[in-house]
Amino acid sequence: MWERGRDFDCDTNAIAVGGRVLELRTPGASYEDVFVPLHGAHQGDNAALALAGAEAFFDAPLDGDVVTEAFSAVTSPGRMEIAGRQPLRILDGAHNPAGAEALARSLAEEFGTDAGRVLVVGFLRGRDPVEMLSALDAAHSRLVVACTPPSPRARPANEVADAARSIGLDAVDAGSVAEAVARALDAAEADEMVLVTGSLYVVGAARPLLVPARPR
Repeated sequence: MWERGRDFDCDTNAIAVGGRVLELRTPGASYEDVFVPLHGAHQGDNAALALAGAEAFFDAPLDGDVVTEAFSAVTSPGRMEIAGRQPLRILDGAHNPAGAEALARSLAEEFGTDAGRVLVVGFLRGRDPVEMLSALDAAHSRLVVACTPPSPRARPANEVADAARSIGLDAVDAGSVAEAVARALDAAEADEMVLVTGSLYVVGAARPLLVPARPR
C-alpha cells in the first residue's frame, strides 16, 4: 500500500500563467516542471493522486514526456474555470462548505481580494445559505445576485438573497440563472470578477451562457 507523503506526493506546487507548475514524486520516479492548466493549489494534490494511481495500475513508472503531455491537456469544466475576461468570469461548482472554502482560498491566492467581485449564487435545499456564503468569503463580494437552480430541490432565490442581507451583504433576487448572469455582467466593471458558484445546477446552466461554443 502506498502512503501519500511517504511514497508519493506533490513536492512543489506553484502558481503559473494559466495554471500550476508541479513537481510530482512516486515510488519509481520524479517528474519536474509538470504544467497543469488548472487553478487552485488542490489541483497539485489531485495530480499526485492521479499519477500514483496510474503507476500503481501499470506497476511501473511512466514516461516523463507522456506525463507532461497528459497533464498539459487536462480540463475540468466548471471547476475554477475561467470563462472570460473583462470582467473576469469564473465558474466553480462549490456545492458544499468544504468546496466553498477551497474555492475561497484559491481565489485569494490567485486573484487576491481587492478587486470588486460580483457573486452569482444559488443553492439546493439542505444547504444553509449563511454557512455557504461565509465559506465562500462572500464578504469580499460587493454584490450577491441570487438565483434559483434548475432543480426540484432548489432553494428559492429570495431566500438566498435574504440570507445574504442578514449578514450585511448587498444582494438582489434575480430568479433564473440566465437572469442572474445577465444582471451580474451588467453590474460588473471591466476590472472586476463575476463568480458563478453554489450549485452544480447553477454552473451547468450558466456555462453555455459564458463559455463560447467550440466549432465542430
